[in-house]
Amino acid sequence: MIFPDGKPYYSLNYAYKNRFGKKTAKISLDGGFTCPNRDGTLDTRGCLFCSQKGSGDFSAIGTTIAEQIVQGKSQTAKKWQGHSPCYIAYFQAFTNTYAPVETLKKLYEQALSFPEIVGLSIATRPDCLPKDVLAFLSQLNHKTALSIELGFQTAKKESIDFIRRGYDNTVFEKAVFALAKENIETVVHIILGLPNETKQDMLSTINYINQFPIQGVKLQLLHVLKGTDLAQYYQKGLYTPLTLEEYTDIVCDCIEHLRSDIVIHRLTGDGAKKDLIAPLWSLQKRHVLNTIHKTLKQRHSFQGKRYPKQ
Repeated sequence: MIFPDGKPYYSLNYAYKNRFGKKTAKISLDGGFTCPNRDGTLDTRGCLFCSQKGSGDFSAIGTTIAEQIVQGKSQTAKKWQGHSPCYIAYFQAFTNTYAPVETLKKLYEQALSFPEIVGLSIATRPDCLPKDVLAFLSQLNHKTALSIELGFQTAKKESIDFIRRGYDNTVFEKAVFALAKENIETVVHIILGLPNETKQDMLSTINYINQFPIQGVKLQLLHVLKGTDLAQYYQKGLYTPLTLEEYTDIVCDCIEHLRSDIVIHRLTGDGAKKDLIAPLWSLQKRHVLNTIHKTLKQRHSFQGKRYPKQ
């Protein structure tokens, strides 16, 4: 199966172009949030792999949301000369629903005050969606293109405990169904290459999320970053990152097992160069993506190839 953009999977670029009719860029934002895994509610150490910026390493520079958006638009203009893109405001750093509704409202409305912002993408945890926040998100969903990105990472219990995720799979399931009830688009983050996980473990996670009413997935390579507990494991020889060949094979298998209606938002990931310890091959993102695409073609792979037919 080949999608209309020529890729053997349902790409985010195609989904955005189909929805908004033009090139669409995400602007990563830091709303000044924290996380229950850092403020002492659950823990103070964060997840095993989490950097000091809480996945916000590529957030635009600026104190206010407005300043960050201006900076993000400027960066995109340099890359996309000759285009007039629209933008998604991506609240990325830490847990972006972990605050009172009034705080969320002020931050989100700052982003939506820009006419070029056509939607919000909000990264959060499934255990940080209380009823009042869900009610607010439901209202927001009627005003703009809203998606909620849930940090899930893995379905394997031993890995959940090891990475200190802080909630079990039933919490994830409850959040997904609550979001689906409000017709809110849900994107699930999966990390490939967690310590002690086999390829079958990772495919089991894909098979697990296939069961639920989700609309998108991010497949993220595990990075070893400075200042994380994972870095200490790596330096002690207790963790070996995936090679490019291993990662490519796993990603292609994940694509084949993934439901064909789920948009793939990411096939790998960026680690800030100044903080990345391993694997260094991940810095060559274009080469990584080209390798994945080449392998998919060689294998005659496509999204959903090995998804059970109903």
